[in-house]
Amino acid sequence: MSINRNELLQARYGRQSTPENIIWNEQIEALISHRSVRSFLDEPLPDGALETIVAAAQSASTSSNLHQWSVVAISDPTMKAELARLTHSASMRGGGYDFVSEAPTILLWVADMSRNHDLVTSKGAVPEVVEYVDAFLMASLDAALAGQNGLVAAEAIGLGGVYLGSLRNHSQELADLIGLPAYAYVVFGMAVGKPDPHRPAALRPRPAQSVVLHHEKYQPQPSHEWVEEYEEVFKDFRAEYGLRDKTWADAVVVGTGLPYMDGRENLRQTLQERGYQLR
Repeated sequence: MSINRNELLQARYGRQSTPENIIWNEQIEALISHRSVRSFLDEPLPDGALETIVAAAQSASTSSNLHQWSVVAISDPTMKAELARLTHSASMRGGGYDFVSEAPTILLWVADMSRNHDLVTSKGAVPEVVEYVDAFLMASLDAALAGQNGLVAAEAIGLGGVYLGSLRNHSQELADLIGLPAYAYVVFGMAVGKPDPHRPAALRPRPAQSVVLHHEKYQPQPSHEWVEEYEEVFKDFRAEYGLRDKTWADAVVVGTGLPYMDGRENLRQTLQERGYQLR
């Protein structure tokens, strides 16, 4: 989509104040242009796309050079239909994402300590660190950094995508479906493909930088000082794209209530069954 840089910032921040001193180049413009794509053309990924995405993912930072992540690419229709089913509510409290079965490829980003665990035990050593929360967090962050690099690369070659945290609704069933070993779990999925130009994705506005940017020390900002302004932007966006009327605060309340978990409240049990002790 052709859009000048001022219009791009206005789309990203709405009627809120926009940063005036962005250092622009093509890469920054591409990052600020990000949007979640859920409608794809019915065609496979171009030749070399998957290898390009993974090369970019492997170029992301990895804690202590341990490479504790993997990615599973799913393109088989039957498997994608199963993934779409797994995005549905674990307790029938909410819907799922049927577009998952229509996307050309689903990438499952895995926090994967299995390789290093096996290597350490084969050397006769004890992999004690994997029992701790920090190790679990380290592997999860590695997967997230790799996934973000992968999505940026996908967008750079004309593709689009969207993250699928809902695949944690049935974390153990998903692990069984793709044959994950112990000390590995799917952190999130990602639908990837060529965006459908007839169903373009919207660029969602973010809160003003003053909400998230702190200098020297964290400076809490009372919600009444910024939420009202962001609510206007949120309302404008939903009205423009014909979305049902609701407030951002309402969305936050729903998103922090237990029903939102949709099965993810059982993740700790799944992780411990997969070897993570989370000490």
